[in-house]
Amino acid sequence: MALIAERRWATTTQATNAATARIGGVKVATVRFAVNLPNFGPFADASAVAELATTAERSGWDGFFVWDHIVVADGMPVGDPWVILAAVAAATERITMGPMVTPIPRRRPWVVARQAVTLDHLSGGRLVLGVGIGVPADVEFGTFGEPTGVRERAELLDEALDVILGMWKGQPFSYQGRHFQVAETTFMPTPLQQPRIPIWVAGTWPNKGPFRRAARFDGAFPLADDNGATALILPDGVREVVGYVAAQRADMSGYEVSASIVPTGHETEDRRTLAAFAAAGVTWAHITPASGGEDALEDAAASIAAGPPRL
Repeated sequence: MALIAERRWATTTQATNAATARIGGVKVATVRFAVNLPNFGPFADASAVAELATTAERSGWDGFFVWDHIVVADGMPVGDPWVILAAVAAATERITMGPMVTPIPRRRPWVVARQAVTLDHLSGGRLVLGVGIGVPADVEFGTFGEPTGVRERAELLDEALDVILGMWKGQPFSYQGRHFQVAETTFMPTPLQQPRIPIWVAGTWPNKGPFRRAARFDGAFPLADDNGATALILPDGVREVVGYVAAQRADMSGYEVSASIVPTGHETEDRRTLAAFAAAGVTWAHITPASGGEDALEDAAASIAAGPPRL
């Protein structure tokens, strides 16, 4: 996802900003609003990002998520997302938070299991674990001699999720997979959230595999496949994703659907866009209120302080 310029949207002063859209008088999805920030450039500074998170919480945002990249451009500062999120958890009390998304195939699943539970406890049960296979593969994986193929990274993700879920149960667990092996061990503590930490799965539509995976968990974060490149998804694409996931599940109640939405700065047009996403089934609108300029932190702080959108 590319950085987008600061936008001043109309706001609400309610403690939580969950909003319900009405299209032609018909009630559609309840939408929550999240700040979604990169973990590089000026946003590599964990203290600065934690300050932005306190501003977001005070200004009525519902969520605060950070990207997980390890290499962006040669020499560009990159912050560890788990350290950044720990700072966010310690600085806030209410706001939902997490990596959105962490590329599990380049991480050891037992380490992720431990980090996620620790952060879940530190945050008081506010963590969401966003997962995906990771992009761009040539940079994020190839730079370090790790697998870049889509199929192998998908296999790594599936096995890693099996390991993470097994370890979160707090019972004797062992695993023998193609990529990961775990001798019998018991991980403690268990997550504060029960039955477990929510997992939202990212993928590019119309590729079906990521959304069969997403249907097994608690949410989906669809992007669009633009001739092999990753792009932001449109409401029609979201509607197709929701229909596909619903066909894989017995029940969609409580299931979360996220989308990154780029505002224009024009209130009427932006409210129409948000309503279209809500009608398509989006329950979390992710906004990146940042620019790539020298004043990126200041711009982001001002935009976040202006509060989330309203429908």
